[in-house]
Amino acid sequence: MPPKIVLASGSRYRQQLLSRLGIDFESCAPDIDETPKPQESPAELAMRLAEAKAVALTKQFPSALIIGSDQTAACGDTLLGKPGTIQRAQEQLRLCRGKQVTFYTGLCLINNDTGTQETSLTPFSVSFLNLSDRQIERYIEKEQPLDCAGSFKCEGLGSALFEKLEGQDPTALIGLPLISLCAMLRRAGLDPLD
Repeated sequence: MPPKIVLASGSRYRQQLLSRLGIDFESCAPDIDETPKPQESPAELAMRLAEAKAVALTKQFPSALIIGSDQTAACGDTLLGKPGTIQRAQEQLRLCRGKQVTFYTGLCLINNDTGTQETSLTPFSVSFLNLSDRQIERYIEKEQPLDCAGSFKCEGLGSALFEKLEGQDPTALIGLPLISLCAMLRRAGLDPLD
């Protein structure tokens, strides 16, 4: 009997990505503090939160494979979060226009049956077009990306914002690097192709 799989997230984007693998799983949003620590880099923050999310569910789901993932975005030295408001989304996209933004997606898989844990970090870079204020306003009006780090959804109209994308796993940009996850699941004894 295959192990129970738990996605330590309430994100509908991560749930949709994991559904692509055709495996049964349960989602549970852990209650963790996502506040960055002083001097913590975006990559370090993504890794710490991915691990904290998975660890937070270990007592609740014994014998399960628990997947934790978190994503941060940075434009230069500026950490970009989920905007939450239209005004903040406009500010973020104005900051990003004509620049490169790097997304860091942390991944943690805990095998609660064996007590093992594996982590990885997948960076992905996006080069923005030099967008006008009107283009930014229209994009936000159409997509409402207020719950997305960096204020865009690459799986929708967000593609119109970019000059180019660079990275090994495009699913990392959405929030769950499936290539790395599949490798981790296989090492844990669960091959999505079986």
